[in-house]
Amino acid sequence: MKNAVFSRFLLLALAAVFTLSFTADHVGWERLGARRVNYGLDRDEIFVTARDGIFTALKIKVKRGGINMHKLVVHYGNGQTDEIELRNNFAPGSESRVLDLVGNRRVIQKVVFWYDTKNIARRRAVVELWGRH
Repeated sequence: MKNAVFSRFLLLALAAVFTLSFTADHVGWERLGARRVNYGLDRDEIFVTARDGIFTALKIKVKRGGINMHKLVVHYGNGQTDEIELRNNFAPGSESRVLDLVGNRRVIQKVVFWYDTKNIARRRAVVELWGRH
């Protein structure tokens, strides 16, 4: 009887910890767009509209294939730009660090990213752009 109560308590505690860690990581983050990348050296753009709101940070997530991300250029609604050097090799399922935006709360017009791939498996990566409000 005591083991059953303890087991239920332990299961509920683990569920609570998992729920809190999941929601704390994803609170305020919104998927702004995605691009399926080409092979070789290239650049792509993800357009973000003013209706998506004001953002304080960005994050990149990579799915399906690997990619070597060189840099991002964030184009703001007021015409200013911010170049962010990444120089990261992303494996499938990985993500960037949180990229805090200069000036904190900014309207984003678009994000341009430069990358190259050396994908032996021939699986084109999908790059997702996430923004934090």
